[in-house]
Amino acid sequence: MGTRHLRRLARFVTGSIATFGVALAGPASAQAIQSAYNLSPLYAAGLNGKGITIAIVDSYGSDTIAHDLHVFNQAFGLQSMCGEEGVTCGAGMPTFSELHLQGSPATKAPPPGSNGTGLENKSAWALEVSLDVETAHAIAPQANILLVSTPNAETLGVQGFPTMMDAEQYVVDHHLASVISQSFASAEDAFGSFQSLQTLRHAYIAAAANGVTVLGSSGDGGTANSQKQPPKIFPTIPIPTVEWPASDPLVTGVGGTYLCTDPTATTSQPRTLFAGPPGKCKANPTQTEVGWTFSGGGFSHVFSKPDYQNVLPAGSTAIGSMRGVPDIGLQASAGTGALVFISLPPDGTSGLNCGGVPCSTGWFDIGGTSLSCPQWAGLVAIADQINGGGLGLINPALYTLGANPTRYANDFFDVTTGNNTADPTVPGYPATPGWDPITGLGTPNAANLVPDLVKAAHGH
Repeated sequence: MGTRHLRRLARFVTGSIATFGVALAGPASAQAIQSAYNLSPLYAAGLNGKGITIAIVDSYGSDTIAHDLHVFNQAFGLQSMCGEEGVTCGAGMPTFSELHLQGSPATKAPPPGSNGTGLENKSAWALEVSLDVETAHAIAPQANILLVSTPNAETLGVQGFPTMMDAEQYVVDHHLASVISQSFASAEDAFGSFQSLQTLRHAYIAAAANGVTVLGSSGDGGTANSQKQPPKIFPTIPIPTVEWPASDPLVTGVGGTYLCTDPTATTSQPRTLFAGPPGKCKANPTQTEVGWTFSGGGFSHVFSKPDYQNVLPAGSTAIGSMRGVPDIGLQASAGTGALVFISLPPDGTSGLNCGGVPCSTGWFDIGGTSLSCPQWAGLVAIADQINGGGLGLINPALYTLGANPTRYANDFFDVTTGNNTADPTVPGYPATPGWDPITGLGTPNAANLVPDLVKAAHGH
């Protein structure tokens, strides 16, 4: 998602994150995230994404990701992957592999004093790669992961989005994955014309026709998004806008929350309220999740409301004639984010602080809907495992569940507090019961939602 969207925050804690033996005040362990979204019953039933491949699409890739994934897995005691550094492949192991389309330039930072836009900072994208790969694996530990990289960033005019969409088309045409995760986006209104956006949709049309689910981060600017005007000038669009691809009706848009649950929980521990220390959690001490201030959301200026959004849960924010964004949510605030590891310079030589002193080189507490999206891709992979193959576009099934009061209450954690006014000059929206333009239908109670999603996709 590039430096404009990827939000990082060095948390101040009381001990070394490298040992994971401290009471974390903000970043959550992989197991704590599994606890918060009730994944333990799925794992106990052998449902972990086995046999399914998640394609993660990022600019440039990362020269150190095979090493970084190994460090991450060792730190959290997660399933090793065939393809990570230092691992001997064995029967039944999930695989990690990379597909470089149109070349793989070294992931190095631009020279000091560069006058570029910053969008071609290949090393900055490497942190995005670590985030996407590691957190998707933490949710679906037996799923295969295919990292698909292109040699340019999404907002580089005719060389950016078109190349990334061609890469996704290749994945679909060659049946390389049943889930595609996209942690990149640009405001609809930043395109030269809405028609130029429409010409990029071919991969999503193909995905829907071939049983491939495509997810997209809804953005990290709330309702305030930027124009593309290099070099290094990104004026704010003065009206509420949403970002594409998340706004596309053929994509499942993923928004974000502050996760106010125990950051040290084990996988099998029930979802446990933890009202602090992030400010939004302290301010809402009875809420396990709060709508993230920077969660992208609102109403499309390009796409009409799809039929699947015609019926919403009781109390929902009304969706008029245009598509509402996002569809669903998950943790996104760096204040309650996830720990990820990177060794590639320059980020790999920095890291977390303990009481103001650097203590955990390479470890970062990461937030953003860049975090929400790959974790949801992991959940879809588990649903695909139940289904015996790709579900394709899941949005109609999600809203079918939302329209049934009993299933909705069982399958989603409804996030009803928060507001995504990230810029006071651009109005945002409040979280409400049911669907809202911050967290969509809400966040997943995975043990219930994942199997119900499969049933709903088949009309049950």
